[in-house]
Amino acid sequence: MRGNVYRAYTCEEESFKITEAIDLSIRMAKMVSQAAQVSSDQLKLPKQHAPRKSTKSKEHKEVHLVDSDQEKTALIRANLDAK
Repeated sequence: MRGNVYRAYTCEEESFKITEAIDLSIRMAKMVSQAAQVSSDQLKLPKQHAPRKSTKSKEHKEVHLVDSDQEKTALIRANLDAK
């Protein structure tokens, strides 16, 4: 009895793997056919703009709180009142 249960389990496990592989190949074939139908106008990339020269804000100053960890920062306003 034990050998039959183990054999049944391994066969069922293998059938699940085969079913999953068949399902993936069918979905992949659908995606390939849909990709072939996309027009060339939709495949063009949008025009890239040059990055700004200075990304730092003139209203805030970034201060690193811990030298070893650059992610721990504080923002300080640059135009503070004299009070």
